[in-house]
Amino acid sequence: MAKSQQPKAIFIMTAKQEKILKSALELFAKEGYKATSTSKVAKHAGVSEGLIFRHFTNKEGLLDAILKEGEEQAKLLFSDIVFETEPKEVLRKAFAMLENLQANKAALEFWKLQYKIKWETEKYGEHKTEPLELALASAFKKLGFANPEQEALFMLIIVDGIAMHYFLKQTFDLDAMIALLKAKYEV
Repeated sequence: MAKSQQPKAIFIMTAKQEKILKSALELFAKEGYKATSTSKVAKHAGVSEGLIFRHFTNKEGLLDAILKEGEEQAKLLFSDIVFETEPKEVLRKAFAMLENLQANKAALEFWKLQYKIKWETEKYGEHKTEPLELALASAFKKLGFANPEQEALFMLIIVDGIAMHYFLKQTFDLDAMIALLKAKYEV
């Protein structure tokens, strides 16, 4: 790829920046965003507070970077679904996102912490699900649903609610909910 064709927004984090963000994510989720100081994040990450300010400007910059990481992870998570053209496969892959929560403990913790921070800071970032919502609406349209856009939104709300229950309730039967979704949509 020619240099002029390369994306301009590529940002590669150093190991220390990743450690800072991981520490901030853990502390914001555990102790709350408002109750966590940048000095506490620095101590937890084993870096100077000045390094946090140099890379992220302030605590809000840390939060923005964490939420941006969530958006990037969501893009990766949704990419296989968004580019799928077979409508039933779109639905299967959407349900597989839930199944993968059980299989990948690191991803589970990442998303659990993302949810917790979003609740506290009231920064939902619904724009990040737009590509998935469009893919689902297209699939529902191909499947002949009367109102594919509303069905797509309904499914996103259900999947979001299932994930939230799984994060919050240790006895929640994720497999049963996935089976119910698969039966409902005949996939």
